[in-house]
Amino acid sequence: MADLNSEGIEERLDKVIANGVIVHDRRQVFIGADVVLENILPSAQLFPGTRIIGPNCVLGRNSVVGSEGPATLQNVALDDSAEVASGYLTDSVLLRGSRVGSNGHIRACTILEERASTAHAVGLKQTILMSYVTLGSLINFCDGIVAGGRSRSDHTEIGSGFINFNFTPWGLRGDKATPTLVGDVYKGVFLDNDRIFLGGLSGIVGPAQVSYGACTAAGQVIRQDVGQNMLFSSTAKDLAIHVNCRVNKFSERKYRNNVNFVANLAALRAWYRQVRLERIPSCPEFYHKRKILDFAVQLIDRMIGERIARLNEYLATFDRTIQIGDFSSPPCPIKIVASNTDHVDWVGSLAVSDIKLLEEWLREIGGLVWSTKP
Repeated sequence: MADLNSEGIEERLDKVIANGVIVHDRRQVFIGADVVLENILPSAQLFPGTRIIGPNCVLGRNSVVGSEGPATLQNVALDDSAEVASGYLTDSVLLRGSRVGSNGHIRACTILEERASTAHAVGLKQTILMSYVTLGSLINFCDGIVAGGRSRSDHTEIGSGFINFNFTPWGLRGDKATPTLVGDVYKGVFLDNDRIFLGGLSGIVGPAQVSYGACTAAGQVIRQDVGQNMLFSSTAKDLAIHVNCRVNKFSERKYRNNVNFVANLAALRAWYRQVRLERIPSCPEFYHKRKILDFAVQLIDRMIGERIARLNEYLATFDRTIQIGDFSSPPCPIKIVASNTDHVDWVGSLAVSDIKLLEEWLREIGGLVWSTKP
């Protein structure tokens, strides 16, 4: 008796190949039954060892999967010319021209904007790399937003061997109210800010904030916020004191940095909904781009929920709580016209007056989060 499941796999491969998808070795490519085949666009390339799973998968034109080894994509959307060299990705979005290097481990709610990239063996989760941001190798940077830079040759970079420490042991169970903000959303979306450099073989203890133009030396653990245009280097001290990890003290800095992170996410959600999505034409040719951005908005919503939950877990120790629900964002202050102009090019064409209005709008949205008190 024929194996019906194998027949299904072969039929799916036949359909995508007939539609112009480049499958380099069909014997070593798997496309799950829950994948919408129409969302794998012509000229997408699937190398041996590729597994595509999940109804939210989208592979744009000239996207590449598995160019350097086996790759599993589960509910992952790749925009045109995005690439996954190898590794495992789930519930994530890679926008046009972005790239995950070999052996990537990219978990839920990760977004790489246009031409952002990682080198090999990078782990990300609940993290947004804005356009041009570059990560070196052997990095674990979960729970963060990273922005800064003006181009692929003038970009924010995190050096190899860097960790965002996103757990603290204090309190009954410890806490993960530890997101790190490198740059910000309010200015970062305009792609015209000084780059940031975080030196390699280092770590940062979240929740931390690093401002535009900052540079941190290699080989250290950063335990404080870093101001604009500052060079930061810290010398470790020997320390041996008695502690009780179950006892915790309220940290105003931790609270403020968490709220500021949620405020930035709220502003980014409005940017995606009212600017980026509005710019995409509604014709069938651009259907996959709308689907990708819709999915990105869902991921940002999930990130907001995660950050509020983690903050409330921390606040509960002190009999506090914060409620940040769905609020109505004020309308975008400039007229957004749908066109096929590349998003990065469109941002670069904005008038100074429009940028000023848009930044004030984004900050107003962030202010709505700040108006909520614990």
